[in-house]
Amino acid sequence: MSKKAKTGFVCQECGADYPRWGGQCTSCGEWNTIKEVRLGSSTNERNSRSQGYAGSVSDVKLLSDVSLVHAERVSTGLSEFDRVLGGGIVKGSVVLIGGAPGAGKSTLLLQAVANIAGQGIPVLYVSGEESLQQIAERAHRLGLPTSNIMMLAETSVQRIIDVLDEIQPKVVVIDSIQVVYNQDVESAPGSVSQVRESASYLTQYAKRNNLSVFMVGHVTKDQSLAGPMTLSHIVDTQVMLSSTDDARFRVLRADKNRFGSVGELGFFAMDHAGLKEVKNPSAMFLNRPDKPSSGSVVTVLWEGTRPLLVEIQALVTDCQYGNPRRLAVGFDQNRLAMLLAVLSRHGGIVTANDEIYANVVGGIKVSETSSDLAIVVGIVSSFRNRIIPHDAFFFGEIGLSGEIRPVANGQSRLNDAAKHGFKIAVIPKANAPKKRIEGLQIYPVTTLSEALDVVSGL
Repeated sequence: MSKKAKTGFVCQECGADYPRWGGQCTSCGEWNTIKEVRLGSSTNERNSRSQGYAGSVSDVKLLSDVSLVHAERVSTGLSEFDRVLGGGIVKGSVVLIGGAPGAGKSTLLLQAVANIAGQGIPVLYVSGEESLQQIAERAHRLGLPTSNIMMLAETSVQRIIDVLDEIQPKVVVIDSIQVVYNQDVESAPGSVSQVRESASYLTQYAKRNNLSVFMVGHVTKDQSLAGPMTLSHIVDTQVMLSSTDDARFRVLRADKNRFGSVGELGFFAMDHAGLKEVKNPSAMFLNRPDKPSSGSVVTVLWEGTRPLLVEIQALVTDCQYGNPRRLAVGFDQNRLAMLLAVLSRHGGIVTANDEIYANVVGGIKVSETSSDLAIVVGIVSSFRNRIIPHDAFFFGEIGLSGEIRPVANGQSRLNDAAKHGFKIAVIPKANAPKKRIEGLQIYPVTTLSEALDVVSGL
């Protein structure tokens, strides 16, 4: 008598598991996304447990006995891509790259594998969505060398593994994981169970054979990676490629990286020749108009391992209706409300009856608190209709008692701003450098009221 196939209920939007069907997913809030799926056989799971994740029998060891081996890396030929990966591709690593349709994921990976193949490293590009002719036409349009790139049009993970055993490449691109299916799983390609099992199958093979794998992933309508959350846990590195407000530029961000820092950014410009590296991203975000205006200030963020100068704009206007709006684009709206409360209490500027809009120019998302001082100065500048000098910049965290707190890597932020021609810096007193920086006038402040007094005198 055959055993009854095991089934489960999984949200197709976020991957949450449920014991029974429901109309709404309590994890992501979406309706009618919970589907019944068949669970694959446990044969592969038992084999992987008996062999260990890396393909060998696992033994208990003392942590002190584990040998420390420096991870060997391969350059992609794109320094911005290498920066996000932590210095290059680690052999045996699995990288998941996501992005909206048209962001340039396939273009970026095609350029990368062309550079890697040029180093004499065997690479395989597996396409499940586009035909090989389409990829060849793209490579020809980009002017890439194609003689050393092996191609395969396949969606069966078992067939892909057979080809890998046959040709034994060192780097593989799977474009994309959502169309790859496992023959042992009785559900449609793209379902949660298929994506999870296929990704796990490829990852285990990569670990056993010291193979570097790039997986292209789709995104949902809220620009997060589609598929189960376990997909993010399976891979070693997860990066997202997105466009800025100016569609010519692309930003590559590492959301997870077991071999490097998280939050690292890489910048590219899209043109007819593909993705070109932007060596000086600060210049890209500081394309300010010649005529200065109130509410416009510059701050220095710290993204990954380097400083980044961005412009922050604020607008304070009379409220036309009964309930004033507070809108923040590029940073946390709740933090804007908190900064307005601190400004009212410790800065003496009340904006309760005004509408306030704040925006980070260029589509950058600010997650650190070093931009607090710049945001408040921008709001005060618009409120008083006073223009801030074009060569001034601000950074510092603002506490609830109105104190200006220091931020990390203050010296590097100051040096980078000075290289871009800025002359005036209003910063936390604890970030003041011990040695004078040539051409830079520094105003160290300890409180918000002190900072506003400095701004009034600029």
